[in-house]
Amino acid sequence: MESFVSKLYKAHQDCSECPSPKVIQQYFEDLLGLLFPEYTVEKISDKSQIEASLMKLKENLSSILERNPHLHKGIGSKLADSFFLNLEQVFDWINQDVDAMFAGDPAAKSRTEILRSYPGFYAISAYRIAHSLNALGVKLIPRMITEFAHSRTGIDIHPGATIGQYFCIDHGTGVVIGETTIIGDHVKIYQGVTLGALSVDKADADNKRHPTIEDEVVIYSGATILGGNTVIGKGSIIGGNVWLTKSVAPKSKVYYQTQMYHADSAVTDMYVFKNDQDELSH
Repeated sequence: MESFVSKLYKAHQDCSECPSPKVIQQYFEDLLGLLFPEYTVEKISDKSQIEASLMKLKENLSSILERNPHLHKGIGSKLADSFFLNLEQVFDWINQDVDAMFAGDPAAKSRTEILRSYPGFYAISAYRIAHSLNALGVKLIPRMITEFAHSRTGIDIHPGATIGQYFCIDHGTGVVIGETTIIGDHVKIYQGVTLGALSVDKADADNKRHPTIEDEVVIYSGATILGGNTVIGKGSIIGGNVWLTKSVAPKSKVYYQTQMYHADSAVTDMYVFKNDQDELSH
């Protein structure tokens, strides 16, 4: 027992002063509730309360960063100032994402339904906020925010990913978007999509490992797209369960075509690639 106590004591002594996940989770939810009254516990009725709440959240972030200088290379208060200067743009982009989800889902009856119940809204909001912190050079805290959203929604978006405007995740369970992924504007992704790396070698950590998805691409459920050199061209449609490790030209349609044959047939399933210029099956 004494040995076990000693191990636990050492673990507590060696632990950094980094804020606990509960602190970061509460901070994110307080911020989200201020940005979107549909998500808050109590709607604010006075304009001065909005200003006071923003100031309090900025002070809280400044305090967290000042207590944890090992998580950044700046001055906590100035980083908090920069984050809140950019918060209006983050808010506007999240609202564009909500517009994209409403326009892209026939089942959505209102924006309020999306704000109150859609996992895509929650996960994308967490990403937008975390990405803004990540862009300021803040470490670990952005990942804690997106991992909290991951645990709640099943949608895993790394805060280092670059995602354009009007981003739509429909359903969303099982979506994985890696750190060096680049996604353009007006992109729609369904459940089970992986935008991942071909290599998991630690030596490749600083390289672009994840794909680039250009504007106006739709990726259907279960598709897997891998590799830092893989580019999905503008306006393409990637069908369900497709596995891609090479680039696709703009306005292409790529889908997996299953065919049923007698058990002794030598013919296998096929992938079908189509674009406006030609058609190739293999």
